Amino acid sequence: MNVRGRATVALVAVGVLGAVALAARALTTAPRLPAEGAVVVIREGDGVGEIARRLATAGVVRSALLFRLWARGSGRDRALQPGTYRFAAATEISDVLARLAAGIEPVEITVPEGLTVHEVADLVAARGLASRADVSCLAADPEFLVAAGVPGPQLEGYLFPDTYRFAPTAGAGEILETMIRRFHERFGGERHRRAAELGWTVNQVVTLASIVEKETGKPDERPLVAAVFANRLRRGMPLQSDPTVIYGLPAFGGDLTRADLMRATPYNTYVVRGLPPGPIANPGLAAIDAVLAPARSEALYFVSRNDGSHEFSATLPQHNRAVERYQRRER
Repeated sequence: MNVRGRATVALVAVGVLGAVALAARALTTAPRLPAEGAVVVIREGDGVGEIARRLATAGVVRSALLFRLWARGSGRDRALQPGTYRFAAATEISDVLARLAAGIEPVEITVPEGLTVHEVADLVAARGLASRADVSCLAADPEFLVAAGVPGPQLEGYLFPDTYRFAPTAGAGEILETMIRRFHERFGGERHRRAAELGWTVNQVVTLASIVEKETGKPDERPLVAAVFANRLRRGMPLQSDPTVIYGLPAFGGDLTRADLMRATPYNTYVVRGLPPGPIANPGLAAIDAVLAPARSEALYFVSRNDGSHEFSATLPQHNRAVERYQRRER
């Protein structure tokens, strides 16, 4: 081989080594992410080429080509899972591949019956999803309520109690919309028909169901409690429900006072007759069904037996005797 040939071979060798070195550097050196991090969305059916392009554009990987080659070489090019991925720190290509192949572990959140919107916001924040402020702000946005199909003047009552699974990157809007959608799914056609038969709007049903939910935790008592309130409404009697008074107070210290019972708020059912303007909590399906199918009862009163159950009475003298028996003797 002549001198020129040896020089050409040497240059090719240097070029190959340089390319290998650059590839190794790209594979093992994490890129520089923006200070705010990066979010990359992978949709169902996206190919490895499109995924590589998005990762490179977002600054998650240095080279779309090298990511694609590495994915195919490692056999993970068809194992990349759809989802919304948030990258807060620079990551090597191998780690990015491993994360996309593993997919996103959803965050599970269980909303019990009877929570208020603000309590749901606390629950969401505690699971690291959206902040309490973001949830509360959106809950108070009239345009959001209309767009989400909330059938009342406020979000309270329409965050359906259930167990949900959200992506870690889910925002307040997605979370609330999912809970509202679940409400509409469960309050289906038959329940709408039953409400219409009773002459009630959806908001009226949910409002009374929220009161029933807060008044008793015993499943067998819900239809009886609903019957008491339905009987009172028919007679034009005030509902006189302590939970509604508490909901209307700007701050509640734990004990209702006589002054609280006399405070004029839209939710004080000792002062205002009829239903309050909206729900006082988010009721479960059992409370809603109790309102739609209350027990056959003449009861107009009930009082706690101090064991989680209640004594129901049809007349005021009967009720006064029950109060004397279960309440005053405890003092």
